[in-house]
Amino acid sequence: MSRLPPALRNLALPVIGSPLFIVSNPKLVIEQCKAGIIGSMPALNARPASQLDEWLHEITEALAAHDRAHPERPAAPFAINQIVHKSNDRLEHDMEVVVKRKVPVIITSLGARTDVNDAIHSYGGVVLHDIINNAFARKAVEKGADGLIAVAAGAGGHAGIKSPFALVQEIRQWFDGPVALSGAIANGGAVLAAQAMGADFAYIGSAFIATHEARASEAYKQAIVESTSDDIVYSNLFTGVHGNYLKPSIRNAGLDPDNLPESDPSKMNFGGGDSKKAWKDIWGCGQGIGAVDEIINVAAFVARLRSEYDAARIRLAI
Repeated sequence: MSRLPPALRNLALPVIGSPLFIVSNPKLVIEQCKAGIIGSMPALNARPASQLDEWLHEITEALAAHDRAHPERPAAPFAINQIVHKSNDRLEHDMEVVVKRKVPVIITSLGARTDVNDAIHSYGGVVLHDIINNAFARKAVEKGADGLIAVAAGAGGHAGIKSPFALVQEIRQWFDGPVALSGAIANGGAVLAAQAMGADFAYIGSAFIATHEARASEAYKQAIVESTSDDIVYSNLFTGVHGNYLKPSIRNAGLDPDNLPESDPSKMNFGGGDSKKAWKDIWGCGQGIGAVDEIINVAAFVARLRSEYDAARIRLAI
């Protein structure tokens, strides 16, 4: 059993909704937390930067109101994703805001920094760092991360190429802290499977794009409903880091998804306008979307996950 900090205990379902660039917004995060799972969003989704403080206030007040009205089923905590890569010229500002608001969980990506972790720990916050291999996992923990998000093959957005079996088992040979597993998880059986492999949580992103609360175009949502893993392409063209994307959006941009050129990794950009444009036009998505067959509310989707999770436990008699 992992050592879990209080913020990560007692969820209604062992699920973290992953931060979706552009798509996640306070409405989505609030509904995820009210449903009993950790909801999250990237700090960079708040544009202009001053909007971040307003959004954190909105989320905090909404969840507090829910807890007052429903003391028997309090909301789960929420998380904010910080891109630590050097191209993010907003990091200092956004860190000041999350510290001010004492955000319970911070998800760091594309670089592990001791000063960022120390700032979150100063008020008792929890830091989860996403990684794509065991070497990066060790560096993250050495620099003070409390937990890890193992981004395995098939995950949406910036994904690794490691099998989830290999990645989790290597991490568990030396780390007994919180671990979330990401990679093509879109139903309750897969949530249970993640736990069976040694993870504490399933990290689910793409399936939440096809919810009414998500800030995605209807075309994007419908493409997820209509597509399968055969419609996902792995490329570094759009941000300089390899990730998984929906082929229909690539075709709509006038490109051939089966013959994409390679990008120069030194030109990575995760903080500026060009990055936002690329992600708006090219839709990130993981391989698990074959399980997504309709656009529904967050509450209904989480309830379905719970039902599938319970059914899988009964089926396996555990």
